[in-house]
Amino acid sequence: MTRRELPAFAFSLSERKLFVPKLTRSFQETLPAGFWRAFLCAVGLWLAAGHATAQPQPDGDEARQSRGGEILSELREVGLEGDYFLSFDLRILPRRGRARVYHGQLWGSRNAEGPVSRVVLYGSEGGEPLRTLLVQNGPRPRAWVWEPSMATAQLLPESDWQAPLLAGAEISAFDLLMPYLYWEDFDFEGADKVLGRAADRFLLRTPKGEGAASEPLAVRAYFDEQFHALLQSKLLDAAGAPLKTMTVRDLKKISGQWMLKSIELRNERTRDKTRFEVREAALGLDLSPQVFEPASLREVI
Repeated sequence: MTRRELPAFAFSLSERKLFVPKLTRSFQETLPAGFWRAFLCAVGLWLAAGHATAQPQPDGDEARQSRGGEILSELREVGLEGDYFLSFDLRILPRRGRARVYHGQLWGSRNAEGPVSRVVLYGSEGGEPLRTLLVQNGPRPRAWVWEPSMATAQLLPESDWQAPLLAGAEISAFDLLMPYLYWEDFDFEGADKVLGRAADRFLLRTPKGEGAASEPLAVRAYFDEQFHALLQSKLLDAAGAPLKTMTVRDLKKISGQWMLKSIELRNERTRDKTRFEVREAALGLDLSPQVFEPASLREVI
């Protein structure tokens, strides 16, 4: 695989280890608020520009719906110049049983369709990859997966989007794709408060013909009113009961700006949890587009 020069870090192909330069400031100070706003609106993952269409509402709600469409459009335009890299831990925290930790790496960029990311999941630090995914966000979301037993990467069917990325994990391709941010059938429910932050609350419904009994039929999402970052989302069943909740678990205020430290995903039926915790990051990179091609997923970066 060819790649352009990566100024912020270098790879050792023999050791398959990523070397990140020593930072002179703390990890939190190194990451600007703009990065986390972008990452949360796409999980590590930016949203493509676009326009939401508000559905007809009773008299008196049209102005609010119009404002909701503007907010969603602004969320889709959140972005950051340059490519980026994250290393992270996935902590599997079942209500009963032993906790486990998986490790991962994520490379992110933007192409003509929108934000795109390559995710590699490991069972142990320095071990062989368990799964490698390519996640294409935007109006036409798609995901590909490659495992060591596969000859080539396979397109992940929408029927498998809700499946755990790893055994026992509560994170799925749906959580990375966040397709609900482009669903046109929505209600802007107004102001609320999450994590002590003023938030805009939305109810977004699955497009007709795309929902299934095993999939969420709606998502209730809360976006930070000031920074337009996703604070929390709830996947709902046909009765409106929550199936899974994704929440920003830990924030830290540095120089007047809020920084993300971790996200928690909780299964509301089993109460099992998975935590996504960022360990290291590098911004302002210049990655080759080949990194984000399905045919390259079996290759080691």
